[in-house]
Amino acid sequence: MSNTTDAAGERSEERRGAAGSVQSVDRAVSVLEILARTSEAGVTEISEELGVHKSTAFRILGVLETRGLVEQEKERGKYFLGAGVLRLAGAAAIRLDISQEGQPVCRALADDTGETANIAVLDGDAAVNIMQARGAAAVTAYNWLGRRTPLHATASGKVLLAHLPRERRESLAARKLPRFTGHTLTAPAALRAQLTAAAEDGFACSAEELEIGLNAVAAPVRAYDGAVIGAIGVSGPAYRMARARLPELARLAVGAAAELSRRMGHPG
Repeated sequence: MSNTTDAAGERSEERRGAAGSVQSVDRAVSVLEILARTSEAGVTEISEELGVHKSTAFRILGVLETRGLVEQEKERGKYFLGAGVLRLAGAAAIRLDISQEGQPVCRALADDTGETANIAVLDGDAAVNIMQARGAAAVTAYNWLGRRTPLHATASGKVLLAHLPRERRESLAARKLPRFTGHTLTAPAALRAQLTAAAEDGFACSAEELEIGLNAVAAPVRAYDGAVIGAIGVSGPAYRMARARLPELARLAVGAAAELSRRMGHPG
């Protein structure tokens, strides 16, 4: 009888220990997420957000600091993400391929809009489409896969251009811009205005700027550090994707971009 009781007690203790370990891991991950969102925070702020005593928060931060996942600014007592997080992110980035991660997101965007969804990345001074999915309405859609398109005349290109470092963006916007249709933006001032709007609004549009009868919207895809690494959007004939419908499609593109960014490690 005594042996049975002892065994039951040991199992109960093991269960409590396992539950405590899981809770500790969950809290440690929450701390990292808090610092990713706020850039820096003190023990009091972290304990309040976790709903734990300051001593508990301090112990968690101590373990994370020992492993190099957080660092502390001694003068102000604030904690921030450490170099260890970058090492982990760098290792994960090898596996987080935008093409692979983008497949279900691109497919879902095509299904939601009924149009052709594309993912594009920067390739020198152009955008190259690395993925495409066709919606129900896009029976005769263009094949954009592998095609390099001009930055100033496409929605994806404008998104990528808008988030380049200032000097490179200015260099590309100030050069002679080829005209493809009567709607193509070739004046640097007009293009700069749209790039500013794209950065502020979180999306860009193009209306018959590359080809007559073709409209598009796109939004930026971000990596774990916030850098824009691509653009996801939809394109289709102007009679279906009329200007009045572009804001609705832009909202869907922004949602898809947020989902793909999350898959690429961006905390949002």
